[in-house]
This record gives sequence, C-alpha cells and structure tokens, in this order.
Amino acid sequence: MYSWTDSVYNTTPTKEKVTVDKTKGAAFTLAWTTVDQGNPDDAPISIGTVAFQDTSAGLINTDWSSTAPPGAFPMLCATVSRCGNSLASTFYNVIWGGRVPVLPAPLLADTSWTSSGGAANDVASSSRYAGAELVSVPAFKTPVLASKVRSDITQAGGALGDPYGSGVRTIWWVYGVGPVKIVFEHAGGMGAPVTTAVLQSTNQKVKTSPSDANYFPLKKGLKTRYSWTNTKYMKKPSVQEFVVDQVVNGSARVSVKSVSGPIKTAGAYGFTSRTDGVTNVWGTTQAASLAKFPKLGPKGLTASKRRHFFTPFDLMTYGFNPLFPAYPEAQATWDGKDSGRDFQIYGATGKATILGVQTVRVPAGTFAALAVRTTLSQPGFRFGSGVRTSWFAPGKGLVKLVFKHRDGSTSTVELLK
Repeated sequence: MYSWTDSVYNTTPTKEKVTVDKTKGAAFTLAWTTVDQGNPDDAPISIGTVAFQDTSAGLINTDWSSTAPPGAFPMLCATVSRCGNSLASTFYNVIWGGRVPVLPAPLLADTSWTSSGGAANDVASSSRYAGAELVSVPAFKTPVLASKVRSDITQAGGALGDPYGSGVRTIWWVYGVGPVKIVFEHAGGMGAPVTTAVLQSTNQKVKTSPSDANYFPLKKGLKTRYSWTNTKYMKKPSVQEFVVDQVVNGSARVSVKSVSGPIKTAGAYGFTSRTDGVTNVWGTTQAASLAKFPKLGPKGLTASKRRHFFTPFDLMTYGFNPLFPAYPEAQATWDGKDSGRDFQIYGATGKATILGVQTVRVPAGTFAALAVRTTLSQPGFRFGSGVRTSWFAPGKGLVKLVFKHRDGSTSTVELLK
C-alpha cells in the first residue's frame, strides 16, 4: 500500500493498493487501484497496471495503462486528445523519464545512466546512484537501509503541462521490497509542486543488500597509468595510459596509448557491467614492439588471428570472462569452459577464485583491493599458461597484476597513478 500527495494538485494523501497481477519468467505486472481504499470522495481515482522485466542490465519498464489523470492536473502532452502520459499515481512517478532502465544492475558506487520515457519518448533523465542511507517509512517499524537514486528529468516536445513534467526526482529503493519513497520536485520556481509517495504497508521482507563497492568503475573520464615488466622478455617497463572515453548504460569503451618503453601501442577495449559480472566484450590494438614475447595460441587459429600481449589489459582479460562477478564474495569460483566465445578466441581453460580483499602497495598508493586468482592452461603454449593474480580497488579498477607464466617468466603490472 502506498499513499501519495501533490503539494498543489492533490494535497490530501491518496492511498493506492498495489499487487502483483501476473508473472512470467523474468517479467511481471503490477496492478494498482485507489477504489475502496478509504480515500476522500474528492481524491483522484486511478486504476492501472505497469509491466516490468528483470534483465542482466537491470529493471526495465515494458508497458503501462490506466484511467485518465484528473482534469485538474497539468496536461503532459502537446494535445489533449489521446494523451498517454500521467503522473497521478505512485508508479507513474517511478517510471517517468526512465524506462530502460528504471534501475540498473548491478547498482554500484559511482553508477550513472541516462534514459527516456513518456508516451512520445520526449522525457529524458540523467540519473545517478547517490549511495545507501537509512530512510523511515510507515511500512517498517525502524529505519531501513535504502539505495538512493537521484534523477534530473526534462520533458521537451511542447507539452501543455510543461514544466510539471520536468524536475528532480529522488527514489529510495530497498532490497527485496522495491521503491519505498519517491519525492519529485517539479520545475517552475518558487511554489512549484512537489509530489511525494510513501510505502504504507507491505508483505515483502527487507533483504540484506550486497556491497556496492565498484571494483571496475566504468566512469567517463577515468584515467589510469600502468607500468608493465616481464622478468625474461621486457625488463624495461612499458608505461601505458588508459582512459574511459565512452559510457552508455553500463557499457564502456576504454582507450589505451603508449607513454614510454619498448612497446608503442594504441587501441581500445569494450567492457560491460551486468548482473553476471564485469565482462570484456571486444578489444583491438595495434603495436610496434621491441620486446619479443613467445607466441600465444590457440593452435586452431592462424597466426594472424591469435591474440598478443601488448597492454596490461591484454594480460587482465586473457582467458575467459567475467573478470569477476557483479557482487564478488571470498572463495567464489567460476570455470573457463572448453567451448563458447572465449574459448574460440583464447583456447584457454582454467578456474578463477576470489581470494578476498587484500592490502596492496603500488606506486599509486596503498589499496584494499579485491584479489582474483586465475589458473590458465593453453595447450602447447607455455607462455599462455600459468597463474594470474589480479587486484582491483574500489573507484580505481585494476591496481596490480602478477602473471606467473608456465615458461618461468613473470609479468607484473602496477598502477602508477
């Protein structure tokens, strides 16, 4: 049960009963009604449904329908006839301007995203995860820990009710429950309306939310510089700089260029952050190298199609995905299979294990970093086999990597700044 008010257009709290109408796989539909909920006679009447789907990228809104909004509310379309927009209910305030995704997953520190919505797709939002905080709502006897999401929303396209469709919305999400509080501060200056919705009661139980530590931030503009050496083949460091230069809803392009050393290289990599972990989806580099490394496999590919170690990220992504799960826990393991896309590219099998958080000292500083150990076997290629340990620090990403190759050499990568 929710109740919602608008400081100008609906000043008396209106109760809405929300139930799960139907489910199918990862899709579900919620239904709401204000009828027979003890509301005043002059309260807005609203009956509707809103459909969602859980995806690896987060929660998306797939459909909605309801009775028309009250006539006294601002018109959120350019014409009166056949207007499919409304903000006269709790969940309309949740999906307004942000349908794909409504809420991304995994939800980690520094996560930001853009989205759009409205019947004419003329409502845009820019959202960010503002961290976890305690919030008090009538549904729970004590304050509950919630994920706070702030969205800057703009409606364009000549809506008659503009600027009511624009403003700043804050939603508090509780793990295992959903949205428990929504505050939408509409545009319009002094005296502009504020819509507030609050969870009054629920049969859902609060769950302990996973850590929001972001061990591989895909944040536009993030720069890192690394030193890479190998005890046999490259004793003089190759120094390279990486920058996250494009980010779209949990996917990012990371570019690399040489700074100094025996390898002259330029290239880019694509990564995604999803509920199944941080994954490298593509990579391309060009290089001229004075360092002569042993060849890599697999045997099934021609020499021109085999991968090379030109950058620290080549060492980091080599083998199989993911780099680590979305919410890594100590002793969690996953295997590199002898089939699938990664095997076709690398021809390596093995096993990865989360060792836990360890203290790591590198030139850039001292970090409490997530340690991931991976054993790798590439038949016929000793340089492509061995044990790799990677350390990832919150807000930084990779800070150190040690690859003990089976040919007796060791590659070491350290974050310089």
